Amino acid sequence: MAGLTDYFIPPGKRSASRAEISDERIFISVVFISVVFNLLAIKTAYDVQLFPIVYMLLFNAFFSVVILFLYRKGLPRTVTGHLFLFQFEAAFVAQAWLQGGVVSPASAAFFLLPAVAMLIMGKREAVFWIIISTLSLMVIYFIEKYRGSPIINYPVSLQKELFFYSIIATNFCIFSILLVYENAKNRSIRELDKRHNDLVSAQNQLIQSEKMASLGELTSGIAHEIQNPLNFVINFSEISKELFEEMDETLEKGDTAGAREMMQEIIQNLDKINHHGKRVDGIVKGMLQHSRTGSGKKELTDLNALCSEFHRLAYHGFRAKDNSAVTSRFNGIIETDFDDTLPEIHVVPQDMGRVILNLLNNAFHAVSERQKKEEGNYVPRIVIITKELKDKIQIAVKDNGNGIPDAIKEKIFQPFFTTKPTGQGTGLGLSLAYDIVTKGHGGELKVETEAGTTFIIYLPKNN
Repeated sequence: MAGLTDYFIPPGKRSASRAEISDERIFISVVFISVVFNLLAIKTAYDVQLFPIVYMLLFNAFFSVVILFLYRKGLPRTVTGHLFLFQFEAAFVAQAWLQGGVVSPASAAFFLLPAVAMLIMGKREAVFWIIISTLSLMVIYFIEKYRGSPIINYPVSLQKELFFYSIIATNFCIFSILLVYENAKNRSIRELDKRHNDLVSAQNQLIQSEKMASLGELTSGIAHEIQNPLNFVINFSEISKELFEEMDETLEKGDTAGAREMMQEIIQNLDKINHHGKRVDGIVKGMLQHSRTGSGKKELTDLNALCSEFHRLAYHGFRAKDNSAVTSRFNGIIETDFDDTLPEIHVVPQDMGRVILNLLNNAFHAVSERQKKEEGNYVPRIVIITKELKDKIQIAVKDNGNGIPDAIKEKIFQPFFTTKPTGQGTGLGLSLAYDIVTKGHGGELKVETEAGTTFIIYLPKNN
């Protein structure tokens, strides 16, 4: 059956989407069902010796096949559908009159037409055909009422037989049409489900790629952050080694008081080595958390410390990545305005850190682009702000870059939308940030574009 229906699909539509091909198959299958319906009804009409109906059914079957060939040759689908239904409308009017008027089995068949129109063409055409079918029945009814019922000149037993077979045939016709629709719908649902799964898989891969891309941007900043405490560790360990050597000489001389002083210095140095070692450990853990695929668990977090850590990493990463003149003027214009009374709240640290990092990276990009275009007294400035509100915590990242045009302001949180040049942005950063803040933490992420750009995060205290 599929091969036969596919034959009548117009050549220009055979490369369409699967959903469109499915619609074509439904349309062609309904026409084929009508042909079978007409051919089966011929025997019943012949048995009761209604020869005009026999000829009409033969004509309908032939006409249905003809319009399929015309459709294959390029006849518009709407025109084909209306021709198909008009020939049935004419047939039903004639059958109703020959079989007894309003009480004939053809009367019930009238309302196949809007159902078929809905199936093969759409809602607007179905409304048209429900009006046509209703008007046709009303005309037959009023003609009978004022001029009398048509005379049936065949036995009552044959009338009952005709009525019985007509009703059975109509029901099977309705069932067959609905079966075609249901099968096509199920195929479409399976196809949509498969595409949805493919899209979810692709989205997860893109999200992980975005995470790894931002991790790559962090690499140089992390290296810089690690280098500082490592230098302290190396220096204090070398000093401690020298103190141990001096303490050994002092003990040989019997100067225990001097040895104790040196021991106290060594202990202080070891404390500093331990402190800076923990700094390195924290940086490495943060990097590993940032690269995780899972969303992690919410933890009681100091947002000031989190913002401070990621603003340093973003800054050093940008300096290492961007060799333009703007980087030489960044010193002193990255500011923090932290609320010292800010309470700790439950967030996923790696996810919220990813949001802050993304907003800071966008801010660095914005001021860098403006710096490249302008000469003179422009000084790039980025401020990260935390503030406790009544029932929320606010985190804001503000820059004095070019700002965001109103025409694209509503699009910036859409996946894959980016204003960066090709190869410099995936368009997923702000989309992921929006999802993390709103869906992951029940907060809000807003943007203001006066005198640059300000992204504002609102997080509930009781999260």
